[in-house]
Amino acid sequence: MRGINPRIAVVIVYTAAMCMNGLDSTIVNPALLTIARDFGEPVSAANTVEVAFLVALAVALPVAGRLGDRFGTKRVFLAALAVFTAASAACGLAGGLPELVLARVVQGVAGGLLTPVGMTLLFRTFPPHERVKLSRVLIVPTALMPALGPPLGGFLTGHLSWHWLFFVNVPIGAAAVLLGAVGIHEQAEGAEGPFDLVGFLLATPALGLLTYALGFGPSHGWTSPAIAVSGALGLALLAAAVGHLLRATTPLLELKLLGDRVFASAAVLALVTSAGLMGVLFAFPLLCQAVLGASALDAGLSVFPEALGLMLASQAVDRLLPRLGPRLLAVPALVLATAVFAALAVPGVAENAWAVRALMFCVGLVLGTAVLTVQIAGFADVPPPAMGQAMGLFTIVRTLGGALGIAAVAAVIAAGGGSGPHGDAAPGPYRTAILTTAGLVALGTLFALRLPKEAPAPPPFEEEPEDASVTA
Repeated sequence: MRGINPRIAVVIVYTAAMCMNGLDSTIVNPALLTIARDFGEPVSAANTVEVAFLVALAVALPVAGRLGDRFGTKRVFLAALAVFTAASAACGLAGGLPELVLARVVQGVAGGLLTPVGMTLLFRTFPPHERVKLSRVLIVPTALMPALGPPLGGFLTGHLSWHWLFFVNVPIGAAAVLLGAVGIHEQAEGAEGPFDLVGFLLATPALGLLTYALGFGPSHGWTSPAIAVSGALGLALLAAAVGHLLRATTPLLELKLLGDRVFASAAVLALVTSAGLMGVLFAFPLLCQAVLGASALDAGLSVFPEALGLMLASQAVDRLLPRLGPRLLAVPALVLATAVFAALAVPGVAENAWAVRALMFCVGLVLGTAVLTVQIAGFADVPPPAMGQAMGLFTIVRTLGGALGIAAVAAVIAAGGGSGPHGDAAPGPYRTAILTTAGLVALGTLFALRLPKEAPAPPPFEEEPEDASVTA
């Protein structure tokens, strides 16, 4: 097909794949009770459906950049997308919980490859000065889809069945693979040296164990044998992995990229903002349910205006970043986000539906502006050959940040005794947890001061673009 513009094809396929991946991180939550009942399992066992996905996703992240460099970003991305689509069908067809968990593991591994390799493909296609325009694309899968997940999951489960939570991926994934196969150019920078097997054997189980411990620690207890051993072993392996990766000639993850001031600041900002956002999206619906007696669907809908704010943020970044620069745009946005997060913890706010909607919209607007600014500015000076490594490292940090945020919030709630029945729990622990997320966002302001003042500029002499009619 000669009529397909490869740049447009990259954007469409990336957006479709990341929307599927983003939705699957949250869409199953409202259906866990229904899934447990259908399979005759306790609700606690159904949580393995989500934990299996997150652990598998974390395990796949370290090798994503290396695989993309060695075999080509197009080939790895489309292969991961095809596996993700097939695993989605297997999830929908599962006849028991073990089958569903196994299919979710496969889905998580593929999803762990999709995010960093897809971003690498996108950022190699568009030079730094053009990436500001991508904010409209980046905001949809990274922030809008996770926000849409809970209400969409509740709707599909209530009106069709939980199987459709996974079946919706199949036609989208199949169409995206076909379009990508004929419309995207291959981009292979080449991977020098042998595969870092030692780094793989250290980093991969370290991330998996830490994600497992963070996911189950708040509910099972941090001192329970499985959690304590997983956390301690994960930290030990992580320390050993960092030491090895800093010494290795061709490391699995190029930690030396953190020596770049802007990229390092962006990575830390990704960690704390992801922790704050995921933490507040976890704590506030619990406040609505445990204290106010709201239903799961109503609680999910209470945070939905955040998605609308995120959509507006994509428009704001597109227009403001070239004029103000990363630092002047991100710092005020994070200050405002801190104030909005703290306002959600004020007594009486959660009981006022319109106040909640307005504040959640502001969460999406101001924090979304900061997140998109950081994501664009952090990679401005990363050369194309290092983009795969940088994107893999950035995605790992952001993923662990989200897990840390949820774990911190859950720990604060548990420590405050916030475990009463619906409509009977004390609001104090939940409000303290929300204030904790405000503190995490405030911490990010210090690192935002290290971002550059000027937005990425076009090169002094731009080359003519390639003929868009040439296909891969």
